[in-house]
Amino acid sequence: MTVAPDSARQDDFQYRAMRDAVDQLGYGLPGKFEITKEGIVHDMMAPGGPHEVTVSRISRRLEREMPDELLAHTGTPDVEDGPGGIMRHPDVTVIAWDDLGVEGAVDPRAVLAAVEVVSRSNPDNDWVGKVRDYPLIGIPVYAVFDPRTGTGAVFSDIHATPEGPRYATRKDFVYGEDVTVAGWTVSTGGLPRYA
Repeated sequence: MTVAPDSARQDDFQYRAMRDAVDQLGYGLPGKFEITKEGIVHDMMAPGGPHEVTVSRISRRLEREMPDELLAHTGTPDVEDGPGGIMRHPDVTVIAWDDLGVEGAVDPRAVLAAVEVVSRSNPDNDWVGKVRDYPLIGIPVYAVFDPRTGTGAVFSDIHATPEGPRYATRKDFVYGEDVTVAGWTVSTGGLPRYA
């Protein structure tokens, strides 16, 4: 008689194996590793220049608008939904100080918004993978800034679909316009573009 593991146990086993691999690889290889519904994503390029300037400017502009108990965090830890099999690392995580002060990864249900600046090396990770994964783990607002094109979009209003939760609303913007992220409006003026 053959006994096959149930689907949930198999999914958990696969996620744990990927998580262990990411932990090991993260110490010796450059770039950033994330776990998606599709597997492990490795962004080989270390962000620099326009990417980091955009991350910092968006973080500071958001924090000027937000109450003191919140921050637009740009560092570690990751945002992880172990049972859902997803571990991501937003460029900017809008979260309460109290929810950030935990050991290990942040619970995605504590995140008010995630902001990504599209990388040159793997734009589909931000425009496709994270648009799919962030609503699956309950992040209510996702903003994408794209220095390649000087455009972006804010995704919100998670709703149920046959494929799982998805964002129902997408608001596109062009650099130079004001954009609203989770109720706070910030300028996109002066954001750098990739050469």
